[in-house]
Amino acid sequence: MAASDLQQVADPEAVKRHPTLFRAIRQRGNPRLRRSDITVTDDQAVKRAVKAASLGNAMEWFDFGIYSYLAVTLGHVFFPSGNSTTQLLSSFATFAVAFLVRPLGGMFFGPMGDRIGRKKVLALTMIMMAVGTFAIGVIPSHASIGLWAPALLIFFRLVQGFSTGGEYGGASTFIAEYAPDKRRGYFGSFLEFGTLAGYVGAAGLVTALTAVLDTAAMESWGWRIPFLVAGPLGLVGLYLRLRLDETPAFQKLEGGNAQATEAAGSVETTAKGDLAKIFRQYWPTLILCICLVGAYNITDYMLLSYMPTYLSDELGYSETHGLLILLAVMVFLMLIISQVGKLSDRFGRKPLLMAGMLGFLCLSLPSFLLIRQDGIPAITIGMLMLGLSLVCMLGTMSAALPALFPTQVRYGSLSVGYNLSASLFGGTTPLVITALISWSGTNLMPAYYAMAAALVGVIAVACMKETAQQPLDGSPPSVETEEEAAQLCAAQTPEPKF
Repeated sequence: MAASDLQQVADPEAVKRHPTLFRAIRQRGNPRLRRSDITVTDDQAVKRAVKAASLGNAMEWFDFGIYSYLAVTLGHVFFPSGNSTTQLLSSFATFAVAFLVRPLGGMFFGPMGDRIGRKKVLALTMIMMAVGTFAIGVIPSHASIGLWAPALLIFFRLVQGFSTGGEYGGASTFIAEYAPDKRRGYFGSFLEFGTLAGYVGAAGLVTALTAVLDTAAMESWGWRIPFLVAGPLGLVGLYLRLRLDETPAFQKLEGGNAQATEAAGSVETTAKGDLAKIFRQYWPTLILCICLVGAYNITDYMLLSYMPTYLSDELGYSETHGLLILLAVMVFLMLIISQVGKLSDRFGRKPLLMAGMLGFLCLSLPSFLLIRQDGIPAITIGMLMLGLSLVCMLGTMSAALPALFPTQVRYGSLSVGYNLSASLFGGTTPLVITALISWSGTNLMPAYYAMAAALVGVIAVACMKETAQQPLDGSPPSVETEEEAAQLCAAQTPEPKF
């Protein structure tokens, strides 16, 4: 019988007569931590891990950003048609097709990352992403090879999507398992700093090209330049990732439990990477993850991917104007995102996530009413309102999501949950919004769509547990210094004396 069970059935009078005995029983059920149970992080190693993971994430969103910002141009190059709406829908459908295979990529790479290690899989996804993006840049146009052009575009988008299925889950897991418990939000926020940096790089490059080149030059060869840049970026990211060691949590799984004391009994010591186990045992948490990521992705893609197209196609602004405004908003978000991560460490993940969800629920409609007004200031204020709501989620989500799952299935579970949600709700956002506007005739549909997503997000955040400043499930406590480790040990209940 477990010590806790024995305590519950014990006679209260017996507890009073033998306090020392029952104190020993309680201690046996909750034994002291020893110094060997606690991970003391290496500050330089943490920074290297954050840099490598964030650069890979930046490259992922650079790749996806350039496609969405060049959606109109790519529609002309690969999907010739007399109808501009049909071209745009075809282009966004090809954007969305990469998300159809993301869950397959997550199911393939995620459990593999739990079996053979985070580092190896992240290096593989980096190679595939770079190859897929670079290849798009060299595809001949529809005018040159006919239907082979959109067919090749779709194929390499599928390669991108499949590789991306293992990217976010692995990168967020990598940072979360390296970071000390009390600063996981701060270090995790740099992953989404990479997201914004990728978008800023894509938006900046596309803006510069559209400002310098005329429409004919852009459709002839200018659109290729951003895609070709992905090759060198991929080599840099691969170099950084190959220099890293495995995460301390995964090393503990590989090393078994020989060094673990009873206090580490809740620490997972076997890496299996079993996909069936994930669906069988962790389906409630998977559903929670899908809801959180769905609300987050819809609002993220609406603002960072779709908004320039909305401003140009629905409101008649030039593509350069829309990109410049979004560029300014994203640079501002980059400046404050690490502070949001610090706030999540101090006040908790749930308050920050709830603030972001409620922001979209309450401010989406006022923001789009402002954006519809004539004038750059009104558009900027409307987009800043949305951006401040989004950054509350961006700066917190990469620390909150890995903490939902235990170490032995973290990479696989997060990859499956994140990519199922991204497939259903994230990449389809531009396509769905464009179709809804065409169907309804109102250009306020993005606001209504974001509000519906935020409502689901509010419910999901209310259902999740607070994980700030706590060890990851299935991992030992992680601290920054030997002094913290000693204090943590000293704070435990002293050993019983008879």
